[in-house]
Amino acid sequence: MVDEAPPPEIDAARLDAVRACLDAVHGSSAVDALPHLRKAADQLAELLDETMAAAVLSGQASLRSAGARAGLTENAVGPRLARTQALGAYADAKGRVTAAGVERAKYDNESGTPKPAPKDTPAMRFKPRRPNN
Repeated sequence: MVDEAPPPEIDAARLDAVRACLDAVHGSSAVDALPHLRKAADQLAELLDETMAAAVLSGQASLRSAGARAGLTENAVGPRLARTQALGAYADAKGRVTAAGVERAKYDNESGTPKPAPKDTPAMRFKPRRPNN
């Protein structure tokens, strides 16, 4: 009989930080609320990414199903997981975490092998398709 790992828990501190940003919006004007909402959105995106990574590493979800449950396309999952602490070191040269990277991370976790040094993965930013003239 194989012992099943307990389900990963949501990072309560990150969740509290999102709530604090949202609480700061109450009673604010629209213009004053914007920085708080932006910060909440950024922190929520980080929490979503780290939670997806935990679900994938624990075996509760595949890359595809984690993305589907988060409302993301399959192509959006790999780059987002590459920005996480849990899986960032397993990203490929294109800056994506693949199923092979997840399997390696699971193996390293189970065997107690330290993960590779993390690669610097810049945050995703909007890039215009055409240069502005």
